[in-house]
Amino acid sequence: MFEQAEQLLQSYFGYSSFRKGQEEAIRSVLAEKDTVCVMPTGGGKSICYQIPALVLPGTTIVISPLISLMKDQVDTLLQVGVPATYINSSITVQEANERMNDAMEGKYKLIYIAPERLESYDFIERLEGIEIPLVAVDEAHCISQWGHDFRPSYLHIQKLIDRLPNKPIVMALTATATPQVRADICKTLQIAEQNTIITGFARENLSFQVIKGQDRYAFLRNYVKKNEQEGGIIYAATRKVVDQLYEKLQKEGIAVGHYHAGMSDSDRHEEQEKFLQDETTVMVATSAFGMGIDKSNIRYCLHYQMPKNMESYYQEAGRAGRDGLDSECILLYSSQDVQVQRFLIDQSADERRIAGELEKLQSMIDYCHTESCLQSYILAYFGDSDGEDCGRCGNCTDSRSTVDVTREAQMVLSCIIRMGQRFGKTAVAQVLTGSKNKKIIELRFDKLPTYGILNEMSTKDASEFIEFLISQDLIGVEQGAYPTIFVTPAGKNVLLGKQMVHRKEIIEVVQVSTKDPLFELLREVRKTIADQEKVPPFVIFSDAALKDMCVKLPLSPDEFLQVNGVGELKLEKYGEAFIQAILEFCEANPERKSEASVVTNAAPKKKKPEKNSHLETYQLFKEGLTVSEIAKKREMATSTIENHIMHCMDQGMDIKWTDIIPSAYVPLLEQAVETVGREKLKPIKEQLPKEVSYLMIKVFLDK
Repeated sequence: MFEQAEQLLQSYFGYSSFRKGQEEAIRSVLAEKDTVCVMPTGGGKSICYQIPALVLPGTTIVISPLISLMKDQVDTLLQVGVPATYINSSITVQEANERMNDAMEGKYKLIYIAPERLESYDFIERLEGIEIPLVAVDEAHCISQWGHDFRPSYLHIQKLIDRLPNKPIVMALTATATPQVRADICKTLQIAEQNTIITGFARENLSFQVIKGQDRYAFLRNYVKKNEQEGGIIYAATRKVVDQLYEKLQKEGIAVGHYHAGMSDSDRHEEQEKFLQDETTVMVATSAFGMGIDKSNIRYCLHYQMPKNMESYYQEAGRAGRDGLDSECILLYSSQDVQVQRFLIDQSADERRIAGELEKLQSMIDYCHTESCLQSYILAYFGDSDGEDCGRCGNCTDSRSTVDVTREAQMVLSCIIRMGQRFGKTAVAQVLTGSKNKKIIELRFDKLPTYGILNEMSTKDASEFIEFLISQDLIGVEQGAYPTIFVTPAGKNVLLGKQMVHRKEIIEVVQVSTKDPLFELLREVRKTIADQEKVPPFVIFSDAALKDMCVKLPLSPDEFLQVNGVGELKLEKYGEAFIQAILEFCEANPERKSEASVVTNAAPKKKKPEKNSHLETYQLFKEGLTVSEIAKKREMATSTIENHIMHCMDQGMDIKWTDIIPSAYVPLLEQAVETVGREKLKPIKEQLPKEVSYLMIKVFLDK
């Protein structure tokens, strides 16, 4: 059976081998063992149940709390030819009934359902009429009251399993589970603990960093602008901060969206779709966003405020780099975040769980202050530490020199005390820099010995320095309607000369990845196809697949099959469009092809014989079908059909340019070409109505 699983991985998903842990998990399920699978976010958990679902007879049930993930995964499965569907609150009762009827007729290999469905007696009764060999429980940590995201509806899963006429294999999957949570999952789902497969929590493509004592918004703005072509998520703890950041970034001209529970369902859905479709590159959100977002090409996750626990942080940060490419996870720390999270815990947590939640919060605070390897700290938290440094996180790679700022710190601390320790950092910064602010003068702070003592700094720089001293626990923050600052016992030691203060240089913003013109071109091809098929671009191909195309430069169907992530169906549907783009790029950049010739493919794939696919398109075109009708009939991208027609015209077949271009568009095309030239297609397209296709432009230029 496992040999069949390997063949299915190749033919459907385009990969020649399983990732770490996937093979072990799949072998366990195919041996009919109930299994717990713990893999980090982006580690490929879905393959662990999707492949067995294709091997086993009947329909696999996937239980997931993540409505958006269900849709993304079903879209992805349908793209590679796997019959799948979902049933949740996003569809009507009629649609749910129709899908259940189809399921009872055996039309699906996988059905994704929300756990709340299991509270319905009628729904479970209908499931009893379906052959179910496997029940996959995704986000299985939700079953544990010790987990960070307990869902009571998950407790109905075992009742379903007990009700089914033939006991299915049970597979529980999670990315964030401490040893206590793993034990709870096994106990609740009656899975033997020895059947737990843990691949390790490390994500080798992610680099972690904590920024302290800097202007958070200035860092965030510069970072986003420097990486404006890359997709990213910015997390904040409250709706208010999300809205503030969204408005500020919008004014900066950044393609940004926002998402939180205070928005209407339709607004949230619209913002999410724009992000998935790459229409916005940045999403500012609370933790309500991202649970189950299957978007693979997220290059960074910035936490503008500290999350409440390590499980939440690692799960949210882990949404970066799901395609395996290098990505960054940066936490912008301020001591005020601690008070915010304590307040949120007091407001939302069950009284019996508050002590445990505060303990988790302290672990998160310790992470922000540790000077050792950040990745190692995370792994130790999940009981998976080997004691070795990762060599790539902010602490491991920090080569900044330190400066003795003890004297400046003493000036700040002295000023706070002289002001009575009852004002905020802005007022203190104004006094230190000699501000002529009316309030400062009215309070006679201009008469203090510390007034203007740091006048070589701007008020903004002085505020940042105070933030740094807060991060070092030399200054405390008293929360209230107007937070005030005070000198801590450690700060008093600095004032008395018992403790020195050293500050590292400011961390500079860097680009996540270098730009490659071919990669940008392929991204455009992918976006065009995705828009035509009304699916997110990453469903067509991941960024990792595009990067592999940039390395291997496939110029034939056989070569295209060598690209990671290209299966036979995707070759058939999209191969010609991407091959054509790569061919044109190589013709314009011959040195790129010669550089790529040294690349060898370590794991050759099964080759697919080349077909005269364009002849079938030609026949349908001559029968009077439009390009879009042919694309729909053949289940191919419109751009692939357009390439077929161009190929037919190049071979002298009976297609005239007047068959392609309506006469009304000819003068518009002439004007557009006269305005922007003939060199590039995109500028011409931008001059024309959307009804004028790229095929019309190409044919016009070639006529």
